[in-house]
Amino acid sequence: MNRYCFCLQVKPDRLEEYVERHRDVWPEMQAALRDTGWHNYSLFLRDDGLLIGYVEAEDLEAAQKAMAATAVNARWQAEMTEFFTGIDGRPPDESFLLLPEIFHLQED
Repeated sequence: MNRYCFCLQVKPDRLEEYVERHRDVWPEMQAALRDTGWHNYSLFLRDDGLLIGYVEAEDLEAAQKAMAATAVNARWQAEMTEFFTGIDGRPPDESFLLLPEIFHLQED
């Protein structure tokens, strides 16, 4: 399983609503993520809007492609696009800035 970390920028004036939307992610969206190979997926949000995501997948590109083929993802991304800056009209899940892993503490 590969580990991936990415960042995006949430509009500072939309932080509260963005957090609220993620308190109750649609069950069908969660199921689609699991079914398409997203594992141990977490989002972290700094108070200035910096969003950091972490996900494990065999192949993130394949997992993203599989999600893009689902109707629920199209609906979710359409609703989430308005919360972000710097994505030039692309869906947020196609706008990740992937961060290179430089250290990982191995378990004994």
